[in-house]
Amino acid sequence: MSDRLGDRALVGLTAGASVIAVVIIGLIIYQVVDSASPAISKLGLGFLGHQTWNGTDVFGAATMIYGTAVTSVGALLIAGPLGIAIGLYLSLLTSGRTAAIIGPLVELLAAVPSVIIGLWGIVVLDPIMRSTIEPALHNVLGWIPLFGSPSLSGAGIFTAILILAIMALPIIAAITRDLFLTVPSELKDGALALGATRWEMVRGVVLGSMRPGIASACILGASRAIGEAIAVVQVIGMVYQIPLNQFANGATLASNMALHATDNSTPLETASIFYLGVILLVMELIVNLAAQAIVRYYRLPDVTSGAAAVAVDEL
Repeated sequence: MSDRLGDRALVGLTAGASVIAVVIIGLIIYQVVDSASPAISKLGLGFLGHQTWNGTDVFGAATMIYGTAVTSVGALLIAGPLGIAIGLYLSLLTSGRTAAIIGPLVELLAAVPSVIIGLWGIVVLDPIMRSTIEPALHNVLGWIPLFGSPSLSGAGIFTAILILAIMALPIIAAITRDLFLTVPSELKDGALALGATRWEMVRGVVLGSMRPGIASACILGASRAIGEAIAVVQVIGMVYQIPLNQFANGATLASNMALHATDNSTPLETASIFYLGVILLVMELIVNLAAQAIVRYYRLPDVTSGAAAVAVDEL
């Protein structure tokens, strides 16, 4: 009898927790949309394509949508390969003692408050970007419009990309490490026994079998970058423009919301800030749905036959 009561209590508690989570999310979405409704009614979809934000009566989100997309994609391009490499190193290429030391340190990076990372960006990264990194990139790649004239202060879109990459890196590294540890050891050993090199085993068995999970980990890291506000507002410069030069100043949706959350001059500006929140929610929803779709759509390949094929080709 007590076991049945325990089962019922377990079902009730878990179901209640799920319902509470759904209700909270629903209330948040309702509040954001309701508060944004005056701006949605007055500005319409033209808000998405307008580039001006003057704080009085003209508001547009185009520059911030651009900044959010560029910084998130740029951070993913940097943090994705690095995070996957760290995951491979900790799970396959180093001793358990080394992994036990480095792994928690990498995960600890995710626990550092974003405002601290932003302050580090102002004090340490900005001067390095201004004096060394941006001039060096401009000298080598200046013929590409993306690497135009260096910023005079070191703050800008490229600096924000590096900050977001640092924040997304531990998420990608931790998830991919756990994924790689789930690959059965007999499959890896079998590939090596058939004559595959370690790299061929990693490529054909580990990476081949975990592609959907790796893609999902990268997308979740990108979602972390999309919603970051405090660290970005400290290093991006907050200028409403759409520059091709990634060393120039810019703005993102989250950073603009953080900057103007408490200094709204008009009711329309308040509603416009909530309108930015609606756009940000939609972007985050699309990213997370994409991660789920990748997992559901792709089928894990037959890693046994894949490993054998790699080894046979080499033999």
